[in-house]
Amino acid sequence: MDKGRLEAFTDGVMAIIITIMVLELKPPREPTWHALAADWHVFVAYVLSFVYVGIYWNNHHHMMHSVERVDGRVMWANLLLLFWLSLFPFTTAWLSQVEPAPSSVPTAAYGIVLLMAALSWVPLGRSLIACNGGPHSRLARAIGPRADWKAVVSTVAYAAGIAFAFFAPIVSSILYAAVAALWFIPDRRIEQTT
Repeated sequence: MDKGRLEAFTDGVMAIIITIMVLELKPPREPTWHALAADWHVFVAYVLSFVYVGIYWNNHHHMMHSVERVDGRVMWANLLLLFWLSLFPFTTAWLSQVEPAPSSVPTAAYGIVLLMAALSWVPLGRSLIACNGGPHSRLARAIGPRADWKAVVSTVAYAAGIAFAFFAPIVSSILYAAVAALWFIPDRRIEQTT
């Protein structure tokens, strides 16, 4: 199957996710700088989630550029990723409702969604490799047989963030932001082979 429809669908879903997140941003109750500054946590949660969606979109684009075709397994794996990404608006809104600092359960829920989105990347990559020539495909050669150190660090940081959420939610938020910073540059292994 041609990969174009899958890419277009994914782009559309990610655009809708970002649109929903921005619609969740409410203006301050008063027309003052002080009122705007009081809602800083809402904007920070939005920016972090926007960056995450951008990272997934960017890396998805690079990964899809390195393959020629998709099959049913790829489409289902892609839907799994989109499912977890579609929860970003909900968890972002919940995380930003608590003032002035993050609260335990919303922070943990946000981390769970981040972790599950990251874990859902694995079957997508594997199914794309299987569909495009297995271990000899361009994508398989790009990412290699070993686990990517950034993926391992991210998984550990998400798990730690979920645990920290119950006694130090601000530490969780810092860990989530650190992982986003880690992935801000697209996977160079894929860029170098396309």
